[in-house]
Amino acid sequence: MRSFLNVIKIRLPILKAYIYPEPISFGSPMFMENAALLHALVHNAIDGIITIDERGTIESINPAACRLFAYAEYEVLGNNISMLMPSPEREDHDKHLQHYNETGQAHIIGIGRELTGRTKEGYQFPFKLGVSEVKYSGRKIYAGFIHDLTQQKTDEVRLKNYASHLEELVEERTKTLNNTIRALEKSKGKVSAALEKEKEFGLLKNRFLSMASHEFRTPLSTIQLSASLIDKYAEAYEDVKINKHVGKIVNSVTNLNMVLNDFLYIEQLEFGKIQSIPIPFNLFEFAADITEEMQLLTKNGQRIQFTHHGNLMISLDQNLLKNCIINLVTNAIKYSGDDGIILLNTTINESHCIINVLDRGIGIPEEDQEHLFQPFFRAHNIGNIPGTGLGLNIVARYIKLMKGHVAFVSNKEEGTLFTLTFPI
Repeated sequence: MRSFLNVIKIRLPILKAYIYPEPISFGSPMFMENAALLHALVHNAIDGIITIDERGTIESINPAACRLFAYAEYEVLGNNISMLMPSPEREDHDKHLQHYNETGQAHIIGIGRELTGRTKEGYQFPFKLGVSEVKYSGRKIYAGFIHDLTQQKTDEVRLKNYASHLEELVEERTKTLNNTIRALEKSKGKVSAALEKEKEFGLLKNRFLSMASHEFRTPLSTIQLSASLIDKYAEAYEDVKINKHVGKIVNSVTNLNMVLNDFLYIEQLEFGKIQSIPIPFNLFEFAADITEEMQLLTKNGQRIQFTHHGNLMISLDQNLLKNCIINLVTNAIKYSGDDGIILLNTTINESHCIINVLDRGIGIPEEDQEHLFQPFFRAHNIGNIPGTGLGLNIVARYIKLMKGHVAFVSNKEEGTLFTLTFPI
């Protein structure tokens, strides 16, 4: 208490000149009250406060500074301030203080700076020091205000390490990204080359299909004509065996012509040669004619039942739609039993034209249904039933050209239902 009162005696005359117009005696109640207030402020300050004389001797130290340096007050009072400094600051301090007293050139006084303190146990910690000089009655008193930077420095190191870690992560991710980009560029080149080869192969395939279709048509026409002539010449003999074999020839030629037509349709679709040209027509008459035509191709005992509901007129591409219906009905005939009934239903309501083809045949296995409209795909349960796997792919593409939608449901117990839907 005595050491702080000495400081107060020095500082109070300076403060009172600004606060009180009349002098305050050191023994007056006003002086004692202000002394107690100043002591309380210093005693409870968060930062450490130390005062020294011109020789660096410690004259006072507050509790915060005692805690920082881990000394009791009596252990430091009267000792040189250098006891709280590590080397080489300890050796240089008195020189700096002497140099300032002689020249007035400050290294620390009046200049805030970061220093390192040394505790009683020898632990060193960073702190920020601000030093003020007070002159009174020919004496110089230096007051040091010490702010502990330990936590701040720890946070700075943590932040620096985190930033360094982030930089490493960024560098690693950048490296990974660059490797990925290079791999993608390399893969892109391979994919491009593969696509070019695929495109070239597709062109060759389409050319072959087109050429084969045209080249096969001439001998097939000759075979069909010859079979018709044989059938005509054989009428006089009334030979059942001749008629039977001629019928097989005609059916085989018809089937082969259908295969060639599928190839031609695919080639035309690939090159954009087929366009949808809608014209108004009577859907009831249109579907009835197809039913009559397809009934001639059914197996013994099979029947095609046709029904129509709603309006009669619709505007669609007749050729494309006929190909779609014939394809679906042909499949229904092929995959149904000899006594099966095939249902063809057409409906025109206010918003849509709907065409259904239902058979009670072998159905489409569930695992094959997602691939059904792919070219050359055939379900695994078809056995020896002939086909190219192109028909449904052509149907789907024709429906798309007419801005319609095709869907189906199928199972082994109930058969298969195809639904074509066209907006009006």
